[in-house]
Amino acid sequence: MGSIPTTPLQKFNILEKEDIMKQKDYSEMWKAIGLNLEAHSGLLSVLTDAYKNIYLSQKNRPKGMEYFDFVISEIHGLRIEEIFNAKKEKRKVVGTFCVYVPEEIILSVDGVCIGLCAGAEVGTPEAERFIPRNTCALIKAFMGFKLSGLCPYVELTDLIVGETTCDGKKKAYEIFNDITKKVYVMEVPHMKSEESRRLWFSEVRRFKDKIETILGRKITLEGLKKASSIVNERRKALQRLSGLRAADPPPISGLDALLINQISFYDDPVRFTEMTNKLNDELQERVNQGLGVTQKGSPRILISGSPMAIPNWKVHSIIEGSGGIVVGEESCVGERNHRELLDENFSSIEEALEKIASRYISIDCACFTPNNERIENIKALVDRLHADGVIHYSLQFCTPYMIEAHKVEKSMMDIPFMRMETDYSMEDMGQLNSRIEAFIEMIKSKA
Repeated sequence: MGSIPTTPLQKFNILEKEDIMKQKDYSEMWKAIGLNLEAHSGLLSVLTDAYKNIYLSQKNRPKGMEYFDFVISEIHGLRIEEIFNAKKEKRKVVGTFCVYVPEEIILSVDGVCIGLCAGAEVGTPEAERFIPRNTCALIKAFMGFKLSGLCPYVELTDLIVGETTCDGKKKAYEIFNDITKKVYVMEVPHMKSEESRRLWFSEVRRFKDKIETILGRKITLEGLKKASSIVNERRKALQRLSGLRAADPPPISGLDALLINQISFYDDPVRFTEMTNKLNDELQERVNQGLGVTQKGSPRILISGSPMAIPNWKVHSIIEGSGGIVVGEESCVGERNHRELLDENFSSIEEALEKIASRYISIDCACFTPNNERIENIKALVDRLHADGVIHYSLQFCTPYMIEAHKVEKSMMDIPFMRMETDYSMEDMGQLNSRIEAFIEMIKSKA
């Protein structure tokens, strides 16, 4: 496998804190990739202001968050430069939209794996030329970013991997392939019967064959073992971060923990694991000393439901601006991504593929029926993180999570519960503020 990039870390180590959000001029690179330079400049300006207002205004942040601030400041800069240079070295770039895509297979042949989900209301008029208005914001966003010429990651991919988790996505992928000419779709079964598991195993095999074809290399047992270790170590770092949030007071804000989970889909996996573990060491010291980012006893909220792709920070910022603290995300950008480790005890490629298939089909997405595992996992999270209340977050028109909220609410018994349906716009901020403030006050009154 390729060497681990060091340039961003070297750059980061010599930066002063006030320089974190500054960026060198990457215009020539962006032009070569094919971005809309004027629109892209406007996007970066808006996102930089939002990040400063939401993140850099927080008090008592761990010092280790400076690295993640730096990654965000360079998410369309140095990270793109890394991937651009990797392509010059004949490495292939694979973009994904879902945690069902086995990253181990991509990394085993020195591929670069990048998450492509978007969490901002961008390019909506362009997207609605192809898809209905009543389509979920996540689908509109990845279509809009591409059609507006604003996503360098999409432009650098050699293969884009979709999946059949919902009807909206699988039909949108047909259109996205017409536009990009490089979409491959994995069929995710929607039940967990033996027949479904056999189907999924065949899909994992088919994906392995596709990756070998695109990357021009045969997968080896050694490559799979190395890749499996890399991805598992990242999961362990995120699991450790999750565990530290159980402390009262929590040593890190929900906003910062969400950001780390979002960055895990973009950053180099080995470097990300190293920097997350360094942060975890600092957080453990905070816990040992009883230090936190909020007062002990502050209302602890678990967010459950649809994924929150970067830069979707809306709900966390409202909760933590209203006196609550988010202690966990039962989400694809959260627990669902790192809850289960891959069993690395395999001695052949076939056995490795079986274990990979088994690990990934254990993910409890709302696309499955029945999906009782998710209910049990939410209840276990509430207990482990000592959550005082649950906010079930669904993107508007995300039918699986909107409907499954009913079963989740029934299972919560005496735990305060609130359903929320929203999108990426700011139009409902006032309403959400009022509802969340009332929810947090209710929790306080029960204490």
